[in-house]
Amino acid sequence: MYRQILVPIDGSATSNAGLTEAIKIAKALGGKIRIVHIVNEMIVDYAFGSGLYANTVIDSMRADGQKILSEAEARVRGEGLEPEGVLIESIGGGAANFVIEQAKEWPADLIVMGTHGRRGVRRLALGSDAELVVRGVTAPVLLVHDRGGKG
Repeated sequence: MYRQILVPIDGSATSNAGLTEAIKIAKALGGKIRIVHIVNEMIVDYAFGSGLYANTVIDSMRADGQKILSEAEARVRGEGLEPEGVLIESIGGGAANFVIEQAKEWPADLIVMGTHGRRGVRRLALGSDAELVVRGVTAPVLLVHDRGGKG
């Protein structure tokens, strides 16, 4: 059934809620979890500052990304599972494209990801990585909301 579960994370409460659900499914079905974190270097404007500044920012982004990934891996290990972690560095392109690539390469039987559930103008302005993933893969996608007291 769901033997290979792909979980994109960004360190937010919402992506952590997705990881929680993925852990439950993997434990119940004896599945494997691959955790993916994407460091997008496109947000660094090299023209704004010196190359040294940009390199420092990118190094910091990598370190933060590795910390997010390591914490998620430790959490999965704490539940008795052995995760595989992947840190992807990108220059441009949306996170959804890299999640879709991972889902095809690995290949994932299920993708579990947190979603903010934006609607209306906010969704149009910010886009929806979750929607792009759903449209771009053949595997089932479980979208998880973090209610966090917002019901």
